Order: sequence, then C-alpha cells, then structure tokens
Amino acid sequence: MKKSQGHSCTLVKSGGYRIDLLVEDSVIVEVKSVERLERVHRSQLLSYLRLSERKLGLLMNFNVPLLKEGIKRVVNGFPE
Repeated sequence: MKKSQGHSCTLVKSGGYRIDLLVEDSVIVEVKSVERLERVHRSQLLSYLRLSERKLGLLMNFNVPLLKEGIKRVVNGFPE
C-alpha cells in the first residue's frame, strides 16, 4: 500500500492546498482533532476531492473516545 504524507497539490491557479494524507493515489484522508466535525470540514474535503478529480475521502477526527466514531466517509458526486 502506497501512502504519501503532506502531499502538496496545486489544485487551483491562485495557489495550492495541502492534503494531509493520500493513500494509493486515490483516497484523500483529512485529519482533524476537534470537538466535533462540522459541515465546513466536510466541505473542505469535498473541495480537495473535486479539485484533484478523486472520488473517495476520509475525514478523521482524533478527538473522540473511540476512533471509529470519528471517521466519516465522503464520496465526490454522492449526495449527503
């Protein structure tokens, strides 16, 4: 399994975004440690997916009692 940390992508003309983790060149993982995941966090990951033309992302919040409670799957082009 290939992974890349701190993958810097120039996704728009005006600058670049830093993807936290890119797995197998297809899954973007956005890592957070917040009280709770907000809509803006999902929107950020969706923007990364759209701009990089990838389909699948994981939003991971490490500030939870059980890690499985902090993992959200986000699919580009799939309604909430």
